[in-house]
Amino acid sequence: MNDALTLDHGADGVLIATMDLPGASMNVLNEALSSALIGLVERLELDASVRGLILRSGKKDFLAGADIDRLRALRSAQEAFEASMALKHFIRRFERCGKPVVALINGLCLGGGLEIAMGCHWRIVIDDGRARLGLPEVKLGLLPGGGGTQRLPRLVGMQQALQWMGEGSQVRAAQALSSGLVNALARDADDGLAQARAWIAANPAPKQPWDAPKFRYPGGDSRSPAVAQMLAIAPSMASAKSYGNYPALTHIMSSVFEGGLSDFDRALEIEARYFAACAISPASKNMMGTLWYQLNALKKGASRPAAPARSRVKKLGILGAGMMGAGIAYVAAKAGIEVVLLDSSQAAADKGKQVSQALLDKAVKQGRSTPEQREALLASIEPTTQYEALRGCDLIIEAVFEDRAVKAEVTRQAEAIIGSEAVFASNTSTLPISSLARASQRPAQFIGLHFFSPVDKMPLVEIIIGQETSDETLARGFDFVLQIGKTPIVVNDSRGFYTSRIFATYVMEGLALLAEGVHPRSIEVAGLQAGMPMPPLALQDEVSLSLGLHVAEQTRQDLAAEGKPYVEHPGEAVLRQLCALGRIGKKAGQGFYDYREGDKQLWPGLAQLYPLQAQQPEQAELIDRLMFAQANEAARCWQEGVLRSVADANIGSIFGWGFAPFHGGALQFINAYGLPEFVARAQALAAQHGERFAPAQCLLDMAAKGERFEEGGPASA
Repeated sequence: MNDALTLDHGADGVLIATMDLPGASMNVLNEALSSALIGLVERLELDASVRGLILRSGKKDFLAGADIDRLRALRSAQEAFEASMALKHFIRRFERCGKPVVALINGLCLGGGLEIAMGCHWRIVIDDGRARLGLPEVKLGLLPGGGGTQRLPRLVGMQQALQWMGEGSQVRAAQALSSGLVNALARDADDGLAQARAWIAANPAPKQPWDAPKFRYPGGDSRSPAVAQMLAIAPSMASAKSYGNYPALTHIMSSVFEGGLSDFDRALEIEARYFAACAISPASKNMMGTLWYQLNALKKGASRPAAPARSRVKKLGILGAGMMGAGIAYVAAKAGIEVVLLDSSQAAADKGKQVSQALLDKAVKQGRSTPEQREALLASIEPTTQYEALRGCDLIIEAVFEDRAVKAEVTRQAEAIIGSEAVFASNTSTLPISSLARASQRPAQFIGLHFFSPVDKMPLVEIIIGQETSDETLARGFDFVLQIGKTPIVVNDSRGFYTSRIFATYVMEGLALLAEGVHPRSIEVAGLQAGMPMPPLALQDEVSLSLGLHVAEQTRQDLAAEGKPYVEHPGEAVLRQLCALGRIGKKAGQGFYDYREGDKQLWPGLAQLYPLQAQQPEQAELIDRLMFAQANEAARCWQEGVLRSVADANIGSIFGWGFAPFHGGALQFINAYGLPEFVARAQALAAQHGERFAPAQCLLDMAAKGERFEEGGPASA
């Protein structure tokens, strides 16, 4: 053994192996733990004094899965195949050792951790509310490579397994038990150990179900008519949803289907081949780089000033109880923060609190919360009209309408009450923070905290630094974002900042295509084919055309006041025309779509307003325009110093407005396309469709030097 695994051989012959990687907050299948587990199975096979094994964790979580460093280092399909087979071989030895092996699971048991647990003969989960089990590999463009696509369907059935693996779901203890994924629940660790010992004593020579001659899949195997029908339509359904951008989805289905036609050991080889195909795919490389390395770097504070001490908000004041303010109140209260929710009328403030009530009622109904927890959380939110209630707040977040005068007034009223050390933040989505800070008596303590709607679901907060924002204020804002369980990115001040500025290029390019006579259905399909979560016209309806027009007009006025020219995007005329017709978006029941009784369809009147071109462009052309508009503007943000890191750019694009995740983010899209190739294509688009596509100067410079976007700045390719 080594330091990653400690052993306790009891008088009853039961060996308790405790995984506890030194110096790590979580167990992962790195070289140290893997070699320790191989040594453990060898002892289990050879030591006659060992009657059975209990595998558990010495940390708050069981085992988080594979070491991503090892996965990312795979350079060929053969390497990936061999790595997958090595893990399978080790787990198979557990299964065939002839002695009972029990997994005592606590906290997170994910990926390779769950694959090892499924290789144990009995699985007990400590049911303390923290347990989560799952195979989330698809979120990194992979499939489970340690037998997960074969054991999970044999435990819970093919349909349930495909759903969980395809969505990367994390299953709670009760569902894991009822589905057959685990065998028992325990109150605590002592109860779990007692149950494990009893099971070992009663089952001295167990076999896995799939090693029994008469084994049958729950619900049927690949030959079963019901399963065959489901598997026949599942690939087309997945393709219709993902447009082929996520090969891991298809490979998971293929592995499950083909494995269901084979003996178990042959099925493991089939899985390894599909794993290898995923591991070397561009989608997986992009997603691992951004959604693992860059995301974890941000969560660990890569964008936070190092000097200021860590802080926590105890009392939060929110100005404005509308959709955004109410959502912020909920996530803050859920994090244990006392909240003052202030609006101009008590009815409006109460309505804001009712948003939390509705979310909590739903959680209680679904068993994710209790009535007692709901009442405690609601009690921490105080709806009011009195600014005096803000006394004692550590942080104020202004979430009122996008109007400078309104924002300035609430800033002055709040600062008259709050303490001298409090931080004031604006949730503006477009107005420069430095200009809003002019209404503040302490601009060094003024910052932007841009949330996204719906706040309870969207994972990102964009932190904007004004010209006078101090490092202390930035650090406190950053710590608050982590405190409420969100992911922070940090950007410098600019009109529209980063996320709103780039988001606008996507929807406005869709509007420009419409004005040119491109079929609206082709535009919408192009957005989905590109990998965006919503097509541009539908997305503009969601955020409202009137808001888009208001932002454009506000920008025009601001630039005029500064003596700067305003360049109108060709999509702006479309906004103006539909707003004049009262078609302002989903909230009015009519925009680019007509909305009726939960259904929607493209408004037929678009054909009269924007007659179709006789010669429609290829879909690839539409996709390029939608994607290049975003990526090129992201490069301009990098050039202008709005972006402070590549990670902020990539994570902000995926989490902020849904930039196609399989590309790894807006700047990684440029990397993967190739800088010279991107520049050439952008120049061609600019020649045909306008100067907005002209490649940013930094791209021209980087392409000439053979550089690409890397952390710390451009680096040689």
